[in-house]
Amino acid sequence: QVQLVESGGGLVQAGGSLRLSCAASARTSSSYVMGWFRQAPGKEREFVAALSVSGSATFYADSVKGRFTVSRDNAQNTVYLQMNSLKPDDTAVYYCAARDGLRVGRRDLDYAYWGQGAQVTVSS
Repeated sequence: QVQLVESGGGLVQAGGSLRLSCAASARTSSSYVMGWFRQAPGKEREFVAALSVSGSATFYADSVKGRFTVSRDNAQNTVYLQMNSLKPDDTAVYYCAARDGLRVGRRDLDYAYWGQGAQVTVSS
């Protein structure tokens, strides 16, 4: 079982940047597909980005493509979400998630393990 802890959230002005980190507890976390999701108040949780086990393949929601970058450091059991050119619409609680296997999923149902979430607030 993998335990995930997000960090790096906060308050930033529109146009600014933040980097979220997701530290995984398991030594074998490098064998998991990792994803990032977000949930804004009154909205359903939505897919943001995902990363293959090797880190060679990345996937993004259209709303963040070109602004967000997902990466992983398997030696540190950590996944990152670099968020640039932030907009007020990016305000949400951001969750990292992990799934067994090699297939990258875009649905929250695809992921078995979740962090507690990190608040990101973008002011206009």
